[in-house]
Amino acid sequence: MTAKTYTGLLLITLATLMLQILLTRIFSVTLWYHFAFMAVSIAMFGLTLGAVIVYLHPRAFAPELAKRQLAASSLGFAVSIAVCFVLHLFVPYLTGTGSITPHPKGHGSHSFLATIAYLGLTYVVISVPFVFSGITVCLALTRFPSRVNRLYAADLAGGALGCVALLWLMRFADGPSAVIAVAALASIGALLFALDAGLRARHLVAASLVAALLLGPASFFLAARADRGAPLLRLLWVKGKRAPKPLFEKWNSFAYFRVGGNPDVATPPIGWGLSEKAAGQPLRQLAVTIDAAAGTVMTNFDGDLSKLRHLEFDVTNLAHHMRRNARVLVAGVGGGRDILSALYFHQASVVGVEINGDLVKAINGRFGEFTGHLDRHPRVVFVTDEVRSFVTRQRNSFDIIQVSLIDTWAATAAGAFVLTENALYTVQAWKTFLEHLTPTGLLTFSRWHNPAQPGETYRLTALATEALLQIGVDDPRRHIVNVTNLAPGSNRKAGICTLLASRSPLSGEDLLRLREKTEEMRFSVLLSPDSASDPVLEEIVASRDLEAYAQGFALDISPPTDDRPFFFNMLRLRDALRTREGAFSSNDSNLRAVRVLGSLLVIVLALSAGCLLLPLLWAGESVPTRVVPWLLYFGAIGLGFMFVEISLIQRLIVFLGHPTYGLSVLLFSLLLSGGAGSFLTPPIEGAAQARRAAWRLAALLGVLAIFGLATPVATEAFRGEATPVRIAVAVAALFPLGFFMGTAFPLGMGLASLHFDRLTPWFWGINGAASVCASVVAVIVALSGGISSAFWVGTACYAVALFAFWLSSAQPRSDQPT
Repeated sequence: MTAKTYTGLLLITLATLMLQILLTRIFSVTLWYHFAFMAVSIAMFGLTLGAVIVYLHPRAFAPELAKRQLAASSLGFAVSIAVCFVLHLFVPYLTGTGSITPHPKGHGSHSFLATIAYLGLTYVVISVPFVFSGITVCLALTRFPSRVNRLYAADLAGGALGCVALLWLMRFADGPSAVIAVAALASIGALLFALDAGLRARHLVAASLVAALLLGPASFFLAARADRGAPLLRLLWVKGKRAPKPLFEKWNSFAYFRVGGNPDVATPPIGWGLSEKAAGQPLRQLAVTIDAAAGTVMTNFDGDLSKLRHLEFDVTNLAHHMRRNARVLVAGVGGGRDILSALYFHQASVVGVEINGDLVKAINGRFGEFTGHLDRHPRVVFVTDEVRSFVTRQRNSFDIIQVSLIDTWAATAAGAFVLTENALYTVQAWKTFLEHLTPTGLLTFSRWHNPAQPGETYRLTALATEALLQIGVDDPRRHIVNVTNLAPGSNRKAGICTLLASRSPLSGEDLLRLREKTEEMRFSVLLSPDSASDPVLEEIVASRDLEAYAQGFALDISPPTDDRPFFFNMLRLRDALRTREGAFSSNDSNLRAVRVLGSLLVIVLALSAGCLLLPLLWAGESVPTRVVPWLLYFGAIGLGFMFVEISLIQRLIVFLGHPTYGLSVLLFSLLLSGGAGSFLTPPIEGAAQARRAAWRLAALLGVLAIFGLATPVATEAFRGEATPVRIAVAVAALFPLGFFMGTAFPLGMGLASLHFDRLTPWFWGINGAASVCASVVAVIVALSGGISSAFWVGTACYAVALFAFWLSSAQPRSDQPT
């Protein structure tokens, strides 16, 4: 075996991880946010099915043909990436899961079945490239048992490099051209495999070379066209609807955003929180959408503040009426609307913190003449950073911290599983914000409000109450105001609720000012220190045990924490199959998201069971009972790895502030360190040697226990550091964990090859199938019991693996089963 095989495997796994992370971005746009985590499940299913195919066709994948088959399957991987991606973009029914029609009688059975059907179809189409990748990886790891430690190290190292490579690639390419670039990398891997196979693979050398020469230049050409604003391969269907051609669009590792509209036509002022008495002249405005769901507006500004009078009538700007000459911090710049609001009210200064640097560049660069180059205004400062860590690092205090619909419509559209903004909607985050206000400063959060379904308003109030209690406030009601732009007696179904919270009790002057402005603007006060229109809000701010109080509600209105940061998911999982009556009808989006999760669980269980059981029936295998410990071992390490991975992804999203950071940093760290652990794991030549090597699994349990106990303390200690420092801390903490996790597979596969060489592809499939199931179950556990619960379940799985390994190593060596 030459270096070509190791390099080819590295490129294939590099491309596999890049495609997997890319799918989390693309699914967020073409489907819905809650499909992003499905990419992990799809990838693992494809790898599993690839292993099953190898198991079912031992003659076609015989060891003497392994090198040629590596080249063929790698080439199939490269070509299918491009073909299946184009199908996903151009076939509208693949996005049909975004709209689920409820059963007319409220039972939801038709909706549930339709969800399974659409998801299953999407699952199968997108998993095809991963099947070819699975065949390649399975052949590499099962056909060369004496080199499995080094090959597995190359496998993991390729995945680790893929995480970093994608972040770099997305600086220059849009989503579609990045997928084609990944296909080109896979074709180079196929070429290396074909060259290593020798003369018998000449036709594969030629085919791989042609694929590389076509896909490589095509990706550069597509990226260049996209950079000029004229993409050839673009999204035609998003969220089940035809996508209009934008004025400008940009992909990066954070999001996909597009700018649309006519910059020369004036239209009535756009505002989600405007009063029915809103006044203002028509303006030139452009619509900005993020991931085809989150909406914001870019307003033409020529320096004349009088043209922005409509901002005075927006309930999201209530804090500006209460505090003048203030130092303002805006979380999430969007199209610049909140920046303009601070300028309109003549505030002393405004700092706009936005995590997506390309969006800031678009506002002040590409559309700078339209927006008035806000970055050049003497009272405005733009900062590209994650807002929670930025605030934590500040030594100065602010008079207003404004968070206006920071997720805009994305989380509501997703129903539950959007994780980007959730780090801002936790008790710990609000404590940080409150502690960085001046004594009379105001924290203002604005969210959607529907009088018939006020669950989100209740949860926002519970979050403010708990945060105030934890900073030592005795009577939170004196510190909270809840106002909606819906006028008293209004028939409008939905509006915006703005919550104001202060470290100090609101003064009599504050309340007088509040009454004057709400009457003038025709706003409705839902809750204040001296009035309340909803008795539930009164009970929330009076409660001292909000977790217990929330148990009495059909919806989960308990205050989210960093361990359970799912603010937008208010439907408990046990209610997924309940009718749409009562409180459940108020959260259709949550109901849809939870049912999607349930549908995915059904799909992965059915497909995984089929992949494991049907091959045995097909091949007529008779598996003796002594194989049970091996099944337990490979299933346990598959479950354990994925439970730990999913929990750490969610924890790092909160710590680092964005899903792409969380996913990329975690996978890079675990895969690179896991590759080092695999490389340094000695080949298993006998049961006695295996038993001596079992200390590595015991050490893994110790490292997991230390990591689980120390992580909450460490994340809190480093929360205020700059993003590069937090990334470095995360990598350093994850490295020993990944090192020992990387030893589990080569230890098991090396010992299994001595006992049941014929079944090693099936064992690899079991490992993958368990990971597929765990990728969904781990999300369910985290939603129900918290991120830490999912982590400790993964730790328990590794304890089971250690026990199974001990049983397996105690077996006498025997012939393969018939």
